[in-house]
Amino acid sequence: MNEIPDAPCPPDSGTIRQLGDGRGAPASRRRGTGVWGFGIIAAVGLVLGTGWGLAQWRYRGGWESGATGNERTAREMESHSTGTPVWTNAPGFTHDVFTFARIVYDSGGWGGRGGWSTDAPDSDLNFSYRLQQMTSMKVDPDGRILRLTDPELYQYPFVYIVEPGGVAFSDAEAAALRSYLLNGGFLMFDDFWGDREWANCEAKMKQVFPDRSFEELPLDHPLYHCVFEIQSKGQVPNVRTGVQSQYTGRTWERDDAQEVHHRGISDDKGRLMVIATHNTDNGDGWEREGEDDYYFHNFSEKISYPLGINIVFYVMTH
Repeated sequence: MNEIPDAPCPPDSGTIRQLGDGRGAPASRRRGTGVWGFGIIAAVGLVLGTGWGLAQWRYRGGWESGATGNERTAREMESHSTGTPVWTNAPGFTHDVFTFARIVYDSGGWGGRGGWSTDAPDSDLNFSYRLQQMTSMKVDPDGRILRLTDPELYQYPFVYIVEPGGVAFSDAEAAALRSYLLNGGFLMFDDFWGDREWANCEAKMKQVFPDRSFEELPLDHPLYHCVFEIQSKGQVPNVRTGVQSQYTGRTWERDDAQEVHHRGISDDKGRLMVIATHNTDNGDGWEREGEDDYYFHNFSEKISYPLGINIVFYVMTH
């Protein structure tokens, strides 16, 4: 098996071998530098191959999440796609890991649909596994689910909110999120479509930061060039639309959602605190990777995984 080098920006021409059926131990990795005070490994070394050889995991569940909001980890939820990978870290890395943390929220925004558990647990666990498989990071194999008012929020430098078109924040949650972000945390919004859902997300962040606004990220932003070279803002549709797109050419979910936007909010020093990936569904790209070959190669492999990995790398090194 090829050794993964300790290089933050690897050459495009390298290769990486398939890791069996996706359930075995990751490739050997070297430890990096702790960032954000949590001793998390952020020295990412990745070699991009022409094919990732990703696993096709067995379908184990239905299509409803059945989530209650009381779950502490993604591992407590049943798969709604092709099953989720299982891996372990050495005992010394039990806490010295990156954790994908999903935020529970109450749906009440006026932008339309909204559901904190959308795509979970498959998106969280698939992405976490790929992050560990493809980089030098040690990654929590269970993920974390918590509310913004949870005292443990500050233990996690990255949090994820899905479908913010329907998100609503209480005053306490808005205050907690503001404090978290200003003290070094990072928030990713994902999977929301059209003008109405954008307006709700923007309004809720005005509740958090009345004096700050979203700005479109230019493609020369270092986030797009730190691990994978990303040269366009690709659109990831839900799996059904994505599979059909090979015949229809349509990847958007509604007519006012044809253009992908990556917008951010930064602090006073220019550190990116929030990214909103609008008119795209990276979570489905992570969740549904094993369901269809065309969908995997055109959306999971080409768009949602490279962007997600770049975002996490950028967060952990800035």
